[in-house]
Amino acid sequence: MSDFELDLRSAEEHLSPELDSEFEGRVVLGVLDGETGDEEWLSELEDGNVLVLAVDGDLDDLAGGFAGPVKDAGGTLMHFRSFLVVTPPGVDVDTSRL
Repeated sequence: MSDFELDLRSAEEHLSPELDSEFEGRVVLGVLDGETGDEEWLSELEDGNVLVLAVDGDLDDLAGGFAGPVKDAGGTLMHFRSFLVVTPPGVDVDTSRL
């Protein structure tokens, strides 16, 4: 029978693929209800953060002030159930499982 060597210390790096993403922001949870100004949401996106906002009211009215600038900058807005997911440029939303 041949000798078999198993190095468990390095096994994880062989089993887990490296992440290709260079996302260095954070995920910010909030409520889109008109209490927070559009500039504050835009500032979070400029810092590279992803917004997950519970929509409390009419989405068009509540997001109307920042949706255009987000799209113009290359960001993404995705309404999913009762949430609005807003990403900065370079961060994609994968909808392939919906």
